Amino acid sequence: MIDTDSAQGAADAPQWHSLAEQALREGAAEPPSGVPDGFRYTLTVDGRTVHAADPRLGEAQRELFRRVLKEGA
Repeated sequence: MIDTDSAQGAADAPQWHSLAEQALREGAAEPPSGVPDGFRYTLTVDGRTVHAADPRLGEAQRELFRRVLKEGA
């Protein structure tokens, strides 16, 4: 989970929010089938939730999830 509201003072907060908005547009209303052992993601931005799954991630989704996983490491 990433909360961009809590990162408002961060220098890169606008980039995070923009990337999240792009990833939201690439998402699906229902969870996609994905593949066995693939990751599934749920993204909520400003109260709107979408779903995504490997290997069919959009470019913005892939970058956002990569950044989130990197930040959490």
